[in-house]
Amino acid sequence: MSIEVKVPVLPESVSDATIATWHKKPGDAISRDENLVDLETDKVVLEVPAPVDGVLKEIRFESGATVTSDQVLAIIEEGAVAAAPAKAEAPKAAKPDAPAAAAAPAKSAGASLPPGARFAAEVNQVNPADVAGTGRRGAVTKEDILNHVKNAPVGGGARPEERVPMTRIRKRIAERLMESKNSIAMLTSFNEINLGKVMQLRKEMQESFEKANGIKLGFMSFFVKAAAEALKRHPVVNASVDGDDIIYHGYADISIAVSTEKGLVTPVLRNAERMTFADVERGIADYAKAAREGGLKLEDLQGGTFTITNGGTFGSLFSTPIVNPPQSAILGMHAIKERAIVENGQVIAAPMMYVALSYDHRIIDGKDAVLFLVDIKNQLENPHRMLLGL
Repeated sequence: MSIEVKVPVLPESVSDATIATWHKKPGDAISRDENLVDLETDKVVLEVPAPVDGVLKEIRFESGATVTSDQVLAIIEEGAVAAAPAKAEAPKAAKPDAPAAAAAPAKSAGASLPPGARFAAEVNQVNPADVAGTGRRGAVTKEDILNHVKNAPVGGGARPEERVPMTRIRKRIAERLMESKNSIAMLTSFNEINLGKVMQLRKEMQESFEKANGIKLGFMSFFVKAAAEALKRHPVVNASVDGDDIIYHGYADISIAVSTEKGLVTPVLRNAERMTFADVERGIADYAKAAREGGLKLEDLQGGTFTITNGGTFGSLFSTPIVNPPQSAILGMHAIKERAIVENGQVIAAPMMYVALSYDHRIIDGKDAVLFLVDIKNQLENPHRMLLGL
């Protein structure tokens, strides 16, 4: 029996999706719930699983095509047995031939690669089957190809270039950044925080915290809880602009910036003011795992009244983060560095972090921004006060 595989019903805020990657070709056997194709929207990548066991009989849309809710993507012959590989029908999305310079194995193995990785493999005459993949589900990425070439140099002299269309997610990120730049009177204030007491507290409590909650105590939970408390005392930092009105939010839905292969996403910790440290750590860990595996849902990314981003993860010492509209402020964390400071008249080495608050100067005055940062600083330099809600 022939079974139709359709585009899932997309949320109201998403009108269509782009076919990113087919994981099977016509003639391939497929198991129920096995991922058949990835659909990319403006915000997330959706996986479309096979509804039954059988053989992929037909693909209706090639990679790169735009589809809408309930359109038929493919036909599966339920219960059928796959034919021998040599007799399998070629996928519509496959290229007719690989460049003459590429070895035959690279041609077949590279057919399912992303465009950037396929181009890199063809130019450098690399067989993708020889490269260890670090992408989702072990997929070979462009970086994997280039690292393979770097570690095993071949004759050079060529100056290759590639032109790859932006993904929908990357285009949406670009639009949002330009929207922020053009619509917000943005300003950034800075401060620095001595994290010595936080580090000491983590060291003392890590074992018992992990034993009690099944997860490690990180730095981000301290910043999330400090921000949630500071937002209560400085509500304008948690507000947003809607035309000529200011909307004050009586809750702290804090977006956490997470870097993925496809770009930056900001899943939301809702009602962070009510969360425990363990709740925050679990929430961040779950979102990070979902982001790596492509499992983030649209509702995970919608909303948010304030954002925290941690450039220190990549070694950034100092930066000016960009506000994520319609939010009015974003807190930037940075790398922790041992620096000489004066404490009680003595010069000591302390683990210091620069923090930055970028904000919409239309509604947040410099005084509000500075006092908010000072509030964050005071809580983190006296974490026992934060634990007591002071």
